[in-house]
Amino acid sequence: MKTNDDFTEYYSELLEGAYDCVDRIVINAYFSMGQTPGGFRTWWRDLNGSDDNLDTAHLMRMAGRFSRRVRAWAKQGGVPVIDCAPGERKHEIAHEYLPSGPNFVGVFLILVSKSPAAVWQVRRFGKGGIDLKKTWPYVNHYSFHIMDPTWGHITIIVSGHPPFGAMIILNGHEWVEREAKRRGIEFQKEDNCFTGCSDANALDEVADSLASDDAIGRLYDVCDRWIYSACLCFGLPLDEQERSGFRYAYSVYQLEYSRNLRFIRGSDMDQVYQAVIDRTRAGLDVEKLTTLFGSKHRPHKKKGKRPPIQTKIEKPAYDLTVFKLHFGKQTLKIYDKGENVLRIEAVAHNIKDLKCGKCLSHLCEMISTLREMAVRFLNVLSCIHTSFIDNRALDELSQPSRVGEHRVAGVDINQTRIRSVLSAVISLAPKPGGFSVADVAAKVREMMGCSEAQYGTRQASYDLLKLRCKQIIVHVGKSRRYIAVAKGIRTVCALLTLREHVIKPLVAAAGRLRRGRKPKNYGAIDAHYENLSNEMRRTFATLGIAA
Repeated sequence: MKTNDDFTEYYSELLEGAYDCVDRIVINAYFSMGQTPGGFRTWWRDLNGSDDNLDTAHLMRMAGRFSRRVRAWAKQGGVPVIDCAPGERKHEIAHEYLPSGPNFVGVFLILVSKSPAAVWQVRRFGKGGIDLKKTWPYVNHYSFHIMDPTWGHITIIVSGHPPFGAMIILNGHEWVEREAKRRGIEFQKEDNCFTGCSDANALDEVADSLASDDAIGRLYDVCDRWIYSACLCFGLPLDEQERSGFRYAYSVYQLEYSRNLRFIRGSDMDQVYQAVIDRTRAGLDVEKLTTLFGSKHRPHKKKGKRPPIQTKIEKPAYDLTVFKLHFGKQTLKIYDKGENVLRIEAVAHNIKDLKCGKCLSHLCEMISTLREMAVRFLNVLSCIHTSFIDNRALDELSQPSRVGEHRVAGVDINQTRIRSVLSAVISLAPKPGGFSVADVAAKVREMMGCSEAQYGTRQASYDLLKLRCKQIIVHVGKSRRYIAVAKGIRTVCALLTLREHVIKPLVAAAGRLRRGRKPKNYGAIDAHYENLSNEMRRTFATLGIAA
């Protein structure tokens, strides 16, 4: 079982297994030569012998021919073609048409919708002069929903206009499911998650193989297997593809990677997750939680041996709460999946932000970066969730430090500005690649409601220097970015929690003796505070302190 993060190791006794898996993979397919005016003109000559008929009218005719051929083939083969309105959930429509037969292979649905695509506009002038300009109008895109024997449900979205840009959408869990069947591994699957398995190590090994170099070849194979013969052939028949040398290049556009923790009991998982939400939501500055309400309670005890079947659920059977953190085009999520699985997910909405290249050949590096993001997220959650204070932290934090010959003030949590800086650092701790001085300054301004003139990068730089001296944050390599260390996160969270949620309310209530009827919203936490306040008043009386 994977235990290379603090959170998984802390709850290892409650887990029956864990596995990492690549989830959604979105690949851009593009014809390299067709991206520039000269290259597109050369390709047209190879296709038609000359560029005498290269004009906007002929390009529009190719788009019309693509549409007619798709609809005619679908009508002849009995494949549904549905025109979708803007905003429709196309994956939900496709789910209703999934083939019932286990051995079905091929296209089972075509959805048509409009979205922007690269379209060449041709202007002819003089004696044979041609001017090509790339535009991005809304044009018809055709979503071919295909059932592949090794990858399951894949989607290829193709523009009907040359150079026929395409997007291929796959799911890693679908491949793992079929590969596990092939190896004879018994498992239970709900929706997009493995909730039980006869051999957890074997399943984990299968899932890890998607992060190896072999997975790159598998992706090239499945893309080439369908995009030419099932999609592009309606715009360019196979002979025209060969004659013009039309070949797609592939790059990764979006990628999702998840760590899935399978708890022995669903009730334990629910209790742990709710505690994580309660203790970390404020520290990470999560404004909104998304909850999908179900209709059943999670099982309190682990049932008997699960049958070796593969099942999927269409609607949530339990209340599913999604905890999200957005950092630009990257997202970190943690949510409950099924009756006993907690999923931690790292999502790159635009792979360019990972700064490790977009070409499909760099897939392993992309997955490794997302894995580091997920592990970092779990470590931060663990530090906030299980925070503590070192014996000497209270004394040492407020003491001044020295950097060379310069004296740097200590960290005084009684100052509003320092508390805002500490809270900003905690909320930015999971940020992939670390955070900058500007990030901290912007977050502090947001928390304090002040202007840039009142708190700018100069003030933030000095405050971060204080935290560096106390080993709460460190530089990321030789860059100008910072990350918060585990011990520092635990110390800061413990201090802020004690001050804001324990000492401050208790001291405020110590001098007030409440009498009368309890308010309607009086809860368990109020009872705890009242008991502590009463005990503090008795302690003050014993010490002879007026309260």
